[in-house]
Amino acid sequence: MDNKQLWDSVLGEVQITISRANFSTWFKNTRIIKLEGGIVYIGIPNEFVKEWLFSKYDKFILKTLRDISESVRGVEYVIVTPEMKEKADTTPPSRNQQPYTQELPLSDLYINKDDNLNPRYTFDNLVIGSFNELAYAASQAVVKHPGNTYNPLFIHGGTGLGKTHITQAIGNSIKAEKTGKKVYYITSEKFAMDYINSVQNKGINEFKEKYRKYDVLIMDDIQFLSGKEKTQEELFHVFNVLYENNKQIIFSSDRHPNHIPGLEDRLKSRFGAGMIVDISTPEYESRMAIIQRKIQSNNFSLSAESIAFIAESLECSIRELEGIVNSIICQARLKNRDLAQNEIKLLIKNNIVPKKTASIKDVIRIVSDFYHIEESSIYEKTRRKEIVKPRQIAMYLLREDFSVSYPTIGEKFGGRDHTTVIHSCDKIKDSIKKDEVLVEELLQIRALL
Repeated sequence: MDNKQLWDSVLGEVQITISRANFSTWFKNTRIIKLEGGIVYIGIPNEFVKEWLFSKYDKFILKTLRDISESVRGVEYVIVTPEMKEKADTTPPSRNQQPYTQELPLSDLYINKDDNLNPRYTFDNLVIGSFNELAYAASQAVVKHPGNTYNPLFIHGGTGLGKTHITQAIGNSIKAEKTGKKVYYITSEKFAMDYINSVQNKGINEFKEKYRKYDVLIMDDIQFLSGKEKTQEELFHVFNVLYENNKQIIFSSDRHPNHIPGLEDRLKSRFGAGMIVDISTPEYESRMAIIQRKIQSNNFSLSAESIAFIAESLECSIRELEGIVNSIICQARLKNRDLAQNEIKLLIKNNIVPKKTASIKDVIRIVSDFYHIEESSIYEKTRRKEIVKPRQIAMYLLREDFSVSYPTIGEKFGGRDHTTVIHSCDKIKDSIKKDEVLVEELLQIRALL
């Protein structure tokens, strides 16, 4: 494979993971100008593109190159002007160009091809807050007693909230603490492709044996199996064999299994037999911690006022938050100075979503008024129907409309356990499907909010 084919392969992988606009902005007019001593020299058009590729896409480029060619050890980005272009094809880049280099430590950053685990995903670099503390606690229990506690473990939540980080951290921890345990991580999409290929190549027995030999099976993005009946059937059989032999099974999805369309009831039943936990959008304190961790990992500093401003202004996923911090770091380095708050505000303005300003007390007050009950009664530990329904609705609205974590809701409602809150929310979700009066009531309450 020559340099052009190698880079075209990388660009093909990049193109399916980012928007067309981003691809055109950052990867247009880039190419490999030299491959020497395991270092890939990538020609780029200007300083700004160099800085951006290094800060935002460097590790992805390294991983993709390494997947294609195991001889690759690092990447350097070199500005190539039109006048230099022809010369760059035959001359190694001068060291006074100060290319950005990121070596790939073989034992640190490479994804292990035997288990697909990324060693960078650990619990040590995971920010823990009320948004993910249930998932974290369940994960720790699984690490201590794999196959016996919370089996299967099902973690769900929106894109970019850290599901992959937690599930892979479980795998890495079990590998480190339980010598000899065979761990395997795979996406459901890859599982489906493996199944299709096994059918086409008459290797179904090998397929069955492959997935039944592991002590811990981690499957990401289970929602992609929606509607794939034959693949779901094979997963069902794999699940049963592993479960019956006390092997740990871990799933993740962007939604609760009961809300995945086209997912067989028998699989939903299996998922529900273990522990189902969710990860919500990080709250203010967690966003602060995520920003601080990100700037520290980049050897960058940001004032406490700026960190607080970003955390207060943005309510988004971990991935989006880290991307915004990358932009701030890139701009600050290009300008060679700290950014003023008005400059930061300009950078993040497109990510700011108007906030819903109602507090927990406001929601409880409005729901209580709507159902003509005393506000204090909603906190009582009573099973009276006229109290239980408003309480469940208030919990549901706080969770669905304001992304308040289950533990926080339980605490505000008189110290109730998070499982009580989950049950209440699920009860309202189920009732909405068949109770048109309840749907109308929710519309009216939301209008008041």
